[in-house]
Amino acid sequence: MTTQATLTWPRSSRPAVNFGQRPMLVFWETTRACLLACRHCRASATVEAPPGELSHAEGRALIDQVAGFGRPHPILVLTGGDCLLRPDLFGLVDYATALGVPVALSPSVTPLLGDMADEIAGSGVKAVSVSLDGAGPATHDGIRGISGLFDATVAAMRDLVASGVTVQVNTTVMRANVSELADVARLVAETGCHIWEVFFLVHVGRGTAAGAISPGEHESVCHFLYDASGYGFAVRTVEAPFFRRVVAERRAGGSPQETSLYGLLAKRLEAVLGPPVRPPSAHTSPTRDGKGILFVAHDGEVYPAGFLPLSLGNIRDRSLSDIYRNDPLLADIRAARFSGRCGQCEYADLCGGSRARAYAATGDPLGDDPACIRTIQS
Repeated sequence: MTTQATLTWPRSSRPAVNFGQRPMLVFWETTRACLLACRHCRASATVEAPPGELSHAEGRALIDQVAGFGRPHPILVLTGGDCLLRPDLFGLVDYATALGVPVALSPSVTPLLGDMADEIAGSGVKAVSVSLDGAGPATHDGIRGISGLFDATVAAMRDLVASGVTVQVNTTVMRANVSELADVARLVAETGCHIWEVFFLVHVGRGTAAGAISPGEHESVCHFLYDASGYGFAVRTVEAPFFRRVVAERRAGGSPQETSLYGLLAKRLEAVLGPPVRPPSAHTSPTRDGKGILFVAHDGEVYPAGFLPLSLGNIRDRSLSDIYRNDPLLADIRAARFSGRCGQCEYADLCGGSRARAYAATGDPLGDDPACIRTIQS
């Protein structure tokens, strides 16, 4: 199963977006079918597609609604499950690109990806994400549940880069792989991939069985990621908007706290990649669940994000633009009307905390994000 992916283009090619009127990213879970059984799967994907998935006609209607937001069109990310198991996938890609909607794919690494690599490269797809959750077979294959998947994933990364598409590597941070992050960064750099998107665990779906790291460790990882963004690829995070606070603090001359985890990762990063090759390139657009982001599930239900299972309505009954622009919860999220420390923080708009994690922890999507060190300080 592939996780929600935030594929991006260089800043100069994407005009500024009014997040009150349109999202930057619309994720469509085209199917929940997937041949993998990853321990941290958001969707709890299954081998067979469940009933009720949007039909081809409904998919085209959804694409019409994405285009209807106007320019700059949101980026449409076709995810799953495994989007390659959707038989009409490339017909949908063709339809979206004909309307001027940029399309990205977030497939699973299975033999299907190898078989369809040329078709992906020749389609209108602008970017593809591939999940890599460890620096070697023991960790990655253990998390993903299939032997040999690590080698296939690295080969897919190389092949997709060679095909000319923008390639993003998705890594979910958890107890099992946090010590390997510098070596994952080495693989991102050595394969020539363009973006490293690091997911911070939220306990939804099968993710409840995976081991989350502590708030202090989240902070150390964010500082490490800022360092890693100096090695030729852009760095983003998912469900860790406090990374943007860390970036702002580092750019203002701040220094990371010298924890054992940060020291381990920073030392290893320099050992495997040498000195940085450019100034850090960390993306800091102030998006969050429901602000610039919208998620459409396989059955048409709309959510603020894939990790925030709080339904806002269904596109079979209500237009996507009406939901995004007028839902009261999304209005509160975009206005940073949060309770507790997240609402009081000077980084409330730039960061705002993970709304998905706040909801998972407290049942309140406007509550504190318990993974941020600022929400636990006395």
